[in-house]
Amino acid sequence: MTWLGIIQILLVLGLILLIAVPLGGYIYKMFTDRRSRLEVVYAPCEKLIYRLSGIKPAVEMNWKSYLKALLLVNFVMVIFVYLILRLQQWLPLNPDHQAAVPWDLAFNTAASFITNTNWQNYGGESTLSYLSQTMAITYLQFTAAATGLVAVIAFLRGLVGNRGKSFGNFWVDFVKVHTRLLLPLAFILAIVFVGLGLPQTFSGAQTAHTLQGAVQTISRGPVASLEAIKQLGTNGGGFFNANSAHPFENPNTITNILEILAMAVIPTALLFTFGRFLKKRRQAFILYACLVGMLFLGVLLVYWSETAGNPILHKLLGISNVSMEGKEVRFGLPLDSLFAGATTAFTTGAVNMMHDSLTPLGGFVPMLFMMLNMVFGGKGVGLLNIIMYLIITVFICGLVVGRTPEIFGKKIEAREIKLATLALLVHPFLILFASAIALVTKTGVASIANPGLHGFSEVLYAFSSAAANNGSAFGGLSGNTPFYNIMLGLVMLLGRYISIAAMFAIAGSLIRKPVVPESAGTLRTDTFAFGGVFVAVALIVGALTFFPALALGPIAEHLQMWSGMLSK
Repeated sequence: MTWLGIIQILLVLGLILLIAVPLGGYIYKMFTDRRSRLEVVYAPCEKLIYRLSGIKPAVEMNWKSYLKALLLVNFVMVIFVYLILRLQQWLPLNPDHQAAVPWDLAFNTAASFITNTNWQNYGGESTLSYLSQTMAITYLQFTAAATGLVAVIAFLRGLVGNRGKSFGNFWVDFVKVHTRLLLPLAFILAIVFVGLGLPQTFSGAQTAHTLQGAVQTISRGPVASLEAIKQLGTNGGGFFNANSAHPFENPNTITNILEILAMAVIPTALLFTFGRFLKKRRQAFILYACLVGMLFLGVLLVYWSETAGNPILHKLLGISNVSMEGKEVRFGLPLDSLFAGATTAFTTGAVNMMHDSLTPLGGFVPMLFMMLNMVFGGKGVGLLNIIMYLIITVFICGLVVGRTPEIFGKKIEAREIKLATLALLVHPFLILFASAIALVTKTGVASIANPGLHGFSEVLYAFSSAAANNGSAFGGLSGNTPFYNIMLGLVMLLGRYISIAAMFAIAGSLIRKPVVPESAGTLRTDTFAFGGVFVAVALIVGALTFFPALALGPIAEHLQMWSGMLSK
């Protein structure tokens, strides 16, 4: 680990903040009906969409109507995508003649992409047609990201509402996210990616003859367009099986930095949108400082662990260099470490190296970020998880000082605490319960390629990734089996929608309450002291919940490695 590497990490984090602050203000204006400079472009397009689809923009929804509309459109989209995958063999845009996707894999893939997880139990270049890559995969990468974003905007309206009912109009919000945010940004980024070497074509695979006389088939396709929304939407599902380690998805250092920026800017910007809604910009910066501090320390731990190398290799072979197995030398360890931390902190799931090849502590950090599920998080749902932890923190502080807990001018009562607890506990329950089932069944154990402690970590990582809607994986687990396709698909769906429904119910309760003016006894949440308590609560809850499992996995594996023992 070098100071130059640390400076690289800090510079990229600084660029994220530089973009996120104004973007957060733009998102706030977008959802509060402030006129944009491009209103003459946006407004006619949106009015045409409303007219063609029968949307009535003036209709307001309560939390139940908003949630029903969200769930309905997600259900229709997942069925649509499932059918495309099952029928792709007979559909157009299939120059490489890909067969229909098996039912269990089609279910897993549809569930994965509708939940913004993008877990892939298949190789994209060898399984999907171009129609599936665009009309199924790329399509859901837009709509799943939009779903999470409108969910948190609706929640914020409920949080700041004063004895009201309206959460806005789901259909209007859903259209606006696409027309004013995701489509313009993805279009610009895709053009930049094409200029930097990413392919964008509907031509089939190219056959090449090597200097040795061998024949090589080079897969290609509409990669740049998918790559743009893959990162901007914190999706993570790649066109190629190697994801962002593939040179056609991530050819150089510039694209690597752009991909980190793309996955991070909107979740970070939403913190500042949150501050705008509350009219407390200091609150946003306090939360940002706490979360970026957690991210930075985690990235440093990955960086240190990978540069420290593997003592077993030193003992057996005399190799004492940095650990470069499974990593792309064109990026360098500092940016590799930042990518690994960012993709799990922002629940993107894209990888530019193989996480299964990380040292035990290097793999511990991404796993921990997914278990906590509140270090920024993905589009919208990440901020929902952060607010959930804020409610829990305020409740605990209220118990300590003997006052009724209050947050952002609203009294927190039994109903809100019960719902926040439900949203909090469903995540660890899904991870630990599903992991336990996999580890006690022959079908689940049969997919583990690596024996011993690392095999346990592979299963734990898989269900942590699914429950957090992340999508990255330890590649040693063979997930493309009916057991894992179904189990992981169910965990993704439950992990996504139960917490969203619980948070909507909280917002539905809060919007009916009057805003209580701040007084001398009000617990201020926009101080570093409260920020420290917030981080402590998240870490303590995470430790109490997950430490036994982590102790059996990456922590024990780390101790075993540094004792010089081979895995048994």
